[in-house]
Amino acid sequence: MSNLSQFVIPRGFRFGATKAGLKQSGRTDFALIVADAPVSAAAAFTGNRVKAAPLLIDAEHLRATGGYVRVVAINAGNANCAAGQAGIDAARATCKAAAETFGCKPEEVFPSSTGVIGVPLPAEKLVAALPALASTLGSQSDHFQQVAEAIITTDTIEKTAFARFEVLTPEIDGPGDIRQEVRIAAVGKGSGMIHPQLVPHATMLVYILTDAAVEPDVLDSYLRGAIDVSFNRISVDGDTSTNDTVLLLASGASGAQVGPGNREFGEALNQVCTSLARQIVADGEGVSHVVELRIHGATSDADALRVAKAIAHSPLVKTAWAGCDPNWGRLMAAIGYSGAQIDPEAIDISFGDLAICRNGGRAADYDEKTAHAYIQQAEFSINIDLHQGEGSCKFWTTDLTHEYIRINADYTT
Repeated sequence: MSNLSQFVIPRGFRFGATKAGLKQSGRTDFALIVADAPVSAAAAFTGNRVKAAPLLIDAEHLRATGGYVRVVAINAGNANCAAGQAGIDAARATCKAAAETFGCKPEEVFPSSTGVIGVPLPAEKLVAALPALASTLGSQSDHFQQVAEAIITTDTIEKTAFARFEVLTPEIDGPGDIRQEVRIAAVGKGSGMIHPQLVPHATMLVYILTDAAVEPDVLDSYLRGAIDVSFNRISVDGDTSTNDTVLLLASGASGAQVGPGNREFGEALNQVCTSLARQIVADGEGVSHVVELRIHGATSDADALRVAKAIAHSPLVKTAWAGCDPNWGRLMAAIGYSGAQIDPEAIDISFGDLAICRNGGRAADYDEKTAHAYIQQAEFSINIDLHQGEGSCKFWTTDLTHEYIRINADYTT
């Protein structure tokens, strides 16, 4: 049974964080996730063609090891992006130092960075901080929490999610299957520059850990499925970061073997990823409203997603939400230019259960005051039925406020 609030730390990992001197605030800014031995790994990275140096190194290392990772080294306060060869050199220096510290290959180190783009990363600060940090690592929930605190930038809260469940595993030299407990824990950061377009298929960084035994190629399949219903279904501002990363590690320390198509594992992973994705949206920069878009009746799921993104990225729609203005005409306009196949005279729109638009026009029982009151809630849903087919999707987004402008108008100054 999943529990998204209780700390359940997967076995086979240690954690910790320290102050390396990258954040101007002086807070912790360098975190490590260290496996007891190289573990299975699967990752997805930003679809932005401008990619931060650590992402390039990560992809290279995963190819070299066949999908195994020993150390994850995460710094906040500097994105290590658009720094040319110096950025690559800084990432490699961090990997080399981590490998020497933990007795592994540099290719088994997975670096990540978040912060300001275009500023050289002082890797020497990370290297200098490694020995002391390595001596403080632990496997308890407070050590895990240190990672959550260290990796945030403009976030106002730490973001974590957990699951504990049982899977059936064939008993070695036994008469049948046995049930074994599996744990999943995830930690992430993200507040602005949130519109992940992760492939396969402010910055979002997510690290998901499990103590199940899963081969890298199987792990990759699970990760792709989870991303499609979670991180690729959120947007705060429509900007896709250069550093977006989701990493899934499987230590095997529970002894539970998970192969393809395991329902319990897939469902738990989806729940954890969806929880973390929604936490990221809810902590969006300057956000005062979180909106769940429920698109139905599209010709395909892809068309439903086109409609959701058109709405989620419309400044006119998002500012209307900020002012609690039930201006549903802006929704119609976004649907119309989304590129999805539609019939304007077949569109139905509801705010929660409130009829707003029917057959492409104002609903007969539309009540503006009631609609206005409904979208004053901190969280609300909008249901749209295109009546074109069976395609559907859920998508989580936010409003756009004066506070968002204030945060991003002086981000580097």
